[in-house]
Amino acid sequence: MDNIILFDDPTIRGSLLPFTFTRPVADIRIGILKISEKWQVTTGKSISYLTQDYLSTKFSCNSGNAMMVNGALCPNETLVQEILKLERGQALYQDNILLACITENGEAFQPEQVKDFQKIQTAAESNIIQKSWNIFQFNASELRSDFQLITKGRGSLPISDPHTIIYGKENIFIEEGAIVKAAVLNAENGPIYIGKNAEVQEGALIRGPFALCEGSVVNMGAKLRGDTTVGPHSKVGGEISNSVIFGYSNKGHEGFMGNSVIGEWCNLGADTNTSNLKNNYASVKIWDYTKGGFTNTGLQFCGLMMGDHAKCGINTMFNTGTVVGVGANVFGDGYPRNFIPSFSWGGAAGFSTFQVRKFEETATAVMKRRKLEYGDEEKEIIKKVFELTRHYRIWDKEG
Repeated sequence: MDNIILFDDPTIRGSLLPFTFTRPVADIRIGILKISEKWQVTTGKSISYLTQDYLSTKFSCNSGNAMMVNGALCPNETLVQEILKLERGQALYQDNILLACITENGEAFQPEQVKDFQKIQTAAESNIIQKSWNIFQFNASELRSDFQLITKGRGSLPISDPHTIIYGKENIFIEEGAIVKAAVLNAENGPIYIGKNAEVQEGALIRGPFALCEGSVVNMGAKLRGDTTVGPHSKVGGEISNSVIFGYSNKGHEGFMGNSVIGEWCNLGADTNTSNLKNNYASVKIWDYTKGGFTNTGLQFCGLMMGDHAKCGINTMFNTGTVVGVGANVFGDGYPRNFIPSFSWGGAAGFSTFQVRKFEETATAVMKRRKLEYGDEEKEIIKKVFELTRHYRIWDKEG
């Protein structure tokens, strides 16, 4: 079966908001690669998405016979072999979660169609991204897995800079065009991956597991602790621990960010800080879109979940377990609320609505800086998300 379709599991997708407002589940980055990229590299097969209608123009679905695979599922060798052995009328599960099956019409697939299939339980251990915090929680293991996947049989470029200090050289991989100067790279506890044309500036301290993806920059003096991914074309500085930045986002200045997930096209102002531990050391509760209220993560450490195109001003302070929606703009003194709906404008003193017209002006300018266009597909997705999230903005009296 050469056609793999990664489907949004309806029992999972809502728990991954706000990130899945603007992308299919399989477009989430965890480790070095997006989930979809993991499947493409692992299998070498054609990959497409079965997702929400309003996302399908940008994330298309191939027609015809297909192997349907849960988009929240991160592949490994054992799991892939199990899936590729499936026959028609069989469905692979982990407990009650559908992992994969074969269908004759991928575009019309619904998970309930497999209720009469032979149910096979997987023997493989795998990461299934069911909650937003799983993205940073499972990032270390996915970093290690992706590092092996994309560096197998390849040689790293050498680090020629005499002022860079290296520990665990065998666990460091440098892609073509990358620059590392006067930094400390410690890969004794996990691999360090420096992507194509990425840059690590003077005085940066990096501990593995860590990934700096294509075209991204670690600013001078940054302190990057392990289990962290910086997606492509991003800039980071200050102190970051166990966090994932999807891409095209900046946290370029001083300030701490830990156990957090940042979407695309976000910007954190200078000296932004995120709390990832409550003063009483209790488990962190965060906003759950599926229940319309807060849910207990069971984690002692949980920081900031920030959707695409969100921004915050200088000296912003985010409380433990804060969720910021798509296109929000947060600023001002004090701690803002720990659930900030999409297209909110304001902070601790109160919010108004960041209207789509003004949002588009900002998005156009931000993307133009990266020589990309805020095109019609993006515009239609944003307009749909604005309407889908209107009821969360309780101050919005216009509908």
